[in-house]
Amino acid sequence: MGVTIFAVALTLAAYLATRWLYLRFRHPLLNVVAWSAAIIILVLVACKIPYSAYVPAKDIMTALLGPATVGLAVPLYRHRGLLLRFAPAILGSVVLGALLAMMTASLMAQWGGLPRDVVMSILPKGVTIPFAVEIARIYGGIPALTAAFVVATGTLGSLCGGWLLTLARIDNSVARGLALGTVSHGQGTATALMEGELQGAMAGLAMILAGIFTAGFAPLAVWLLNLLA
Repeated sequence: MGVTIFAVALTLAAYLATRWLYLRFRHPLLNVVAWSAAIIILVLVACKIPYSAYVPAKDIMTALLGPATVGLAVPLYRHRGLLLRFAPAILGSVVLGALLAMMTASLMAQWGGLPRDVVMSILPKGVTIPFAVEIARIYGGIPALTAAFVVATGTLGSLCGGWLLTLARIDNSVARGLALGTVSHGQGTATALMEGELQGAMAGLAMILAGIFTAGFAPLAVWLLNLLA
């Protein structure tokens, strides 16, 4: 129990410290998720605490993901007028983004000569793990490998997504939130929330819609991959 309490406290401290740094300097490389994970790993290694001892703390915090996700409905409700106003654009952009996220990476993997099961593991890497691993399993991918691709995608998107959007001079809050949520799922949503409530609300909506659309369009994506093989 003592190790579990320590692990939870360590995780919260790492998050709060890196969040403060990000809000203080607003630098894209000060990614809260990446740096928090690095701090936690370093402390666990230094204290010689195995990952198995961290798992109970991880399970406690993971259980809070459900309420946290539901909590995203609050800012969505506050901005329901915008949702109705931009509904066609929101749906169209997320549909296109989800399809492109599937096709670009999987086509690169396929044309690069990677095995079929690896290609199928990469296919759903733009959505959250519960969606992604089931899609990968259905089409012959490797769920564990898919989970790794999902984490890598989220980390890269949260690190570079906001900076790239700024570089492209995209400053519209709705557009930024939708982009981060569509391609970087939970980590992108966390980054969007750092920018503002509206961005976070749009990212949360895009994350959910992207998961649904990715599952729905997966057969089309697999058919296109076979056609272009």
